[in-house]
Amino acid sequence: MSDDTAPQAAIDAEREKHAHERDDRVYGRTAGDEQEGIPFIGAGPGHPRLLTVAGKEAIEAADLVVHAGSLVNSEVLDAYCDGAELVNSVGKDLEELVPLMRDAYEEGRTVVRLHSGDPAIYGAALEQMDALEHEGVPTYLVPGVTSAFAASATLRTQLTLNETANHVAFTRPQGKTLDSEDDHIADFVGMGDVTTCIYLGTHAVADTMDRLLDEGVDPDTPVSVVYHASWPDEDVIEGTVGDIGAKVDDAGYRASAMVLIGDAAAGAGYERSYLYGGWANGEEPGGNDGETEPETTSND
Repeated sequence: MSDDTAPQAAIDAEREKHAHERDDRVYGRTAGDEQEGIPFIGAGPGHPRLLTVAGKEAIEAADLVVHAGSLVNSEVLDAYCDGAELVNSVGKDLEELVPLMRDAYEEGRTVVRLHSGDPAIYGAALEQMDALEHEGVPTYLVPGVTSAFAASATLRTQLTLNETANHVAFTRPQGKTLDSEDDHIADFVGMGDVTTCIYLGTHAVADTMDRLLDEGVDPDTPVSVVYHASWPDEDVIEGTVGDIGAKVDDAGYRASAMVLIGDAAAGAGYERSYLYGGWANGEEPGGNDGETEPETTSND
């Protein structure tokens, strides 16, 4: 690629464009529509049945699937990529991946870029899309099921629960790509009514919990760790801020686990919601029990 179309130059140009104008396709397409170009697809958390219909259809029609290596369950590739050329993106940089996808698309091949989970969550998809768009190759996103949702399903709970958790935080711990001043996990947990979902932090669970304890977080705060949510080797480790680090270390997991902090992860402490029956009208549970007459607008 020449200097003026190198990925970084393309990304810089497209990023500047985003700051001043919105792509017209935003107003003419929905996320479920079949579109022109290379789809960036969320493969979901792991189980082949948790791939969306749109994602499945696109992958089955592909000639070339560029996938995120071991982050995508091989069962997904086996189930839906019959006959397609498979390229593992692990270890390849943009200077290699962008020309690969561009050239295949310009040759008339059907190209799919397959990310794990949902590309919108720590997916690094936009930089690839911008580099391709700058070279005239259209792209679009196909959502996927993110691992936090698969983990909550495994745990048979919700991330939000009435009177327990009104908010959800998707975050990651400090490390090589996140400075300590940008690590807000203690802030989220300290709010009390937040379910904190930690991505990309399996290797640092013990250190993260130590920092939470140093910040004064209650050591008895529930923590659930779901390794490989929805994969055949899925594992669930239950504990607290005070002991989960040692449990994860003992299990030997260093990657691919979702960490959920808060009472909602345990399905504890919630109150009945106001969504159903008379509760939607502000009545007490069970509706009118006959002890008081309901208000009426009748003049009779």
